[in-house]
Amino acid sequence: MTAAHPAEGAPVGAIAGARAGATVVRMMLGAQLRRLREAAGITPEQAGYEIRASRSKISRLEHGRVGCKLRDVEDLLTLYEVTDEQMLAGLLSLARQANTQGWWTRFGDILPDWFETYLGLEAAASLIRTFELQFVHGLFQTEDYARAVTVLGHRAAPAAEVDRRVSLRMARQQLLTAAQPPRVWSVMDEAALRRPVGGRDVMRAQLARLIEAADLPQVTLQVVPFRRGGHAAAGGSFSVLRFGEPDLPDVVYIEQLTSALYLERRADVDHYMEIMNRLSAEALTPAKTTRLLKDIMQET
Repeated sequence: MTAAHPAEGAPVGAIAGARAGATVVRMMLGAQLRRLREAAGITPEQAGYEIRASRSKISRLEHGRVGCKLRDVEDLLTLYEVTDEQMLAGLLSLARQANTQGWWTRFGDILPDWFETYLGLEAAASLIRTFELQFVHGLFQTEDYARAVTVLGHRAAPAAEVDRRVSLRMARQQLLTAAQPPRVWSVMDEAALRRPVGGRDVMRAQLARLIEAADLPQVTLQVVPFRRGGHAAAGGSFSVLRFGEPDLPDVVYIEQLTSALYLERRADVDHYMEIMNRLSAEALTPAKTTRLLKDIMQET
């Protein structure tokens, strides 16, 4: 029995584009391995047994949530009876790239696994759409605002740890000035602008930062004003990430206090995208958003 080739056009060699980070490479490799396993009629349990792992480990591997040893990939390809030399070389090349460490690994002492996954997705996304209910999105926070938000969530943390967490958030923002930055479309509830996080001076500086960010060509900012009443996303903040590689699905990210949800099922993604589109339609236009930011800044 010979396993089928991956879907026509699916990437199996070197990744095109400088922004395809290791997380996306893992997702691409996982998608290929899942197709090959299914084509070979192998169950996740059988695949896990072959590499001395559990069914859940195979699931995480096929969804790109964990790294993989080169030996494990080789063993799986042998199990799936992949013999085409070009395909083998391409998949093993992906496996090597998938283990490349991101810049955020130097913050490993304060970085939970579930957020490390998000940073990889964020760094490789071509489009990031977000809705924020309570705080300004992390990509647009000033250092003082980020510090105030960090202290709210880590009141018992020593000053050195708070400094590290703020440094991590500031490092994320280098994404906006990268050679090939993603498009960022951020919708905020007006409450995020009215809540005086860090005090008056901190909020004025934060509003000024948002006005600057709104001028970036790859950034779209919108605010859902109070006068619109309730809206479909009153339950909380979320993000939808889209990737330039056609083989990869959109991912919905919902952060919780001590963990996060990653949704990839088409029905779930479509539901959240429908809500995001509705929010964008109900929100002020980018031009009117900038005017509101200036008005709130004067009032603060």
